[in-house]
Amino acid sequence: MKKNNIGSMILRRLFQSVIILFIVTLIVFLLMQLVPGDPIVNYLGSNASAEQIQHYTQLYGFDQPAIVQYAKWVMGLFQGQMGHSVTYNKEVSEIIFTRLGTTLMVVLPAFVIAVVLGVFFGIIAALNRGKAIDSVISIIANAGMAMPLFWIGIIAILIFALNLKWLPVQGYVPLSQNVGQWLRHLVMPVCILALGPIAQFTRQTRSSMLEVVRQDYVRTAQAKGLDRNSIIFKHALRNALIPVITVMGVQLGGMIGGTVLVESIFNINGLGNLMITAIQSKDYMVVENSVFLIACAVAICNLFVDILYGIIDPRIRSER
Repeated sequence: MKKNNIGSMILRRLFQSVIILFIVTLIVFLLMQLVPGDPIVNYLGSNASAEQIQHYTQLYGFDQPAIVQYAKWVMGLFQGQMGHSVTYNKEVSEIIFTRLGTTLMVVLPAFVIAVVLGVFFGIIAALNRGKAIDSVISIIANAGMAMPLFWIGIIAILIFALNLKWLPVQGYVPLSQNVGQWLRHLVMPVCILALGPIAQFTRQTRSSMLEVVRQDYVRTAQAKGLDRNSIIFKHALRNALIPVITVMGVQLGGMIGGTVLVESIFNINGLGNLMITAIQSKDYMVVENSVFLIACAVAICNLFVDILYGIIDPRIRSER
């Protein structure tokens, strides 16, 4: 076994991430080529003349072979350029990064809430295995994973917005415009998006904790008379978190891509809503770059998970 080196592990993961991102760009480009319809015709309308269609087709490079279009897109990404949107008549990067900020305002608080509550409830359930509180937490977690996101969102709107009138029905107010309204508009989307991950983290933490507390080193620590909290948080939880971190990395990436439903339900102009509009208008460059950006976010999440692995368990850094 070679010497542990977290730096070399990060370099390996970075290389793997680059390969995965290249495959993602190829797949999403090919899929968009298979989508029926012409983005230029869709943009100009059915009354456009053949000369107009030809002019804009050449202007945006859609008259070139697919391999040339793909090569130009990828080379542009290396130069920090995402191309031009047909629908919005703007640089794609300007459109996407504006919407990405809104999406992250929903995703990041939802993720933090999910991690804190999920791990907390998982520990409580594991330490009270077989008791009433364990059953209640397990039932709620299973229900949270089983209920569809859009259904929960609609019910929340009916109860908290239409009936009780505590929160706004939909929309988004930027933080810089009004802090109070920003918080009010985010409460439901953030909570709805966090429900599924909370259930997942709760179940995973409970299972991992139950597995760890049966290990010999935990029993040895108990036999030595160590403090219960020290055993739980210093010995058991540290090892139980390894599989939980895997789920966290996957869930964070999934939440970024999964905001499509939440943004649609609450009419939030984020990256998810942008992708839906771009698909409907066949705006290839917006869709391709949005998917690429989400893939980058997932790759970064996985890299972060690998780094946490190496910190928590040095054995994972080693190469055989």
